[in-house]
Amino acid sequence: MKPSGIGGQAVLEGIMMKNQDKYSIAVRKPNQEIEVCVKEYNSIIKNKKLLGLPFIRGVFNFIDSMVLGVKSLTYSASFYEEEEIAQEEKPLDKATNKMFGEKAEDVLMGLTVFFSVIVSVALFMVLPFFVTDTIQRFTGWESHLAFNTIEGCIRIGLFLIYILLISRMKDIQRTFMYHGAEHKCINCIENGYELTVGNVKVNSRYHKRCGTSFLFLVMIISIIFFLFIRVDNRIWKVVFRLCLVPVIAGVSYEFIRLAGRSESKLVNVLSKPGMWMQKLTTREPEDDMIEVAIKAIEAVFDWEKYQEGEENTEVEVGKKPGRRRERKKKTQQQAHQQLEESAQQIRENINLIDLDEQPEDVEILFGDDEDDL
Repeated sequence: MKPSGIGGQAVLEGIMMKNQDKYSIAVRKPNQEIEVCVKEYNSIIKNKKLLGLPFIRGVFNFIDSMVLGVKSLTYSASFYEEEEIAQEEKPLDKATNKMFGEKAEDVLMGLTVFFSVIVSVALFMVLPFFVTDTIQRFTGWESHLAFNTIEGCIRIGLFLIYILLISRMKDIQRTFMYHGAEHKCINCIENGYELTVGNVKVNSRYHKRCGTSFLFLVMIISIIFFLFIRVDNRIWKVVFRLCLVPVIAGVSYEFIRLAGRSESKLVNVLSKPGMWMQKLTTREPEDDMIEVAIKAIEAVFDWEKYQEGEENTEVEVGKKPGRRRERKKKTQQQAHQQLEESAQQIRENINLIDLDEQPEDVEILFGDDEDDL
């Protein structure tokens, strides 16, 4: 079956799911009710032609996903704030509201994404370079290939340490379980199963289009790209690395996009390392987590249309999720009932036949006594 094209993200006690120009956030509230919010998705780039260009679209999609991720996390966290904090306006909120008015939330969102990118680049791109450079100065070796290989290994090592450290937090452990529920639901749909808790549970929690695979791929591809930086000045080496980050992100995005659409053996083999990394960022979900993921999907994606081969998978306004499934079940029940009624009618007709009143030739044919048999 062709790829569904939907994607999502685990948030605090919930799931964000995006389909085309809409996204939903389903959150399990403290009172155990599921809150579902559906909104229009607006990209930071308004030119759709630009978003369709290979490699360039990967950079903007990465930034878009970060912005949407922060919004979704903020929304889900709002259900779990302490009452005192929720009731009082924070000093930072007061300052930003005073300075930017109605745009205060967008400004804070932009600053959050900006600093997240800065910290990520500094930790996983710049720091490995300086650590490797320090090792080189103390050891005295001059191999360019060895430098980039060691730098890449340090980068991957830092990434693994980061994941292992945050995975010790209880909230993150549950988030990883929701991450698994998201993958299982998408795999369930794309494998052609009906979207139910039971069917979702038997599907894999790993998916080739996962963000974890994307980040791991960025680190692998960076080793190849950085081999072409042939300058002696340390500052210029760092500058060139920073300039290549968008290019590496674009190439990684195109591969992840290809992996989600291809069943080629080569693509599957190249996707394996990223899938292995998902063992760290996903966990087997509980049934109530799967219920939340199903709600998030059904709010923006008509999986029944998708499985029937229809192109338009947007959820119709006012349409009850699973309506076709219920109609199909009702039709099957009606057909079964009609079959039972027909069978009963046949049995009644047979019982009305009285063999004693059959014509004499029939009696002679079968015989009236044992001697005639």
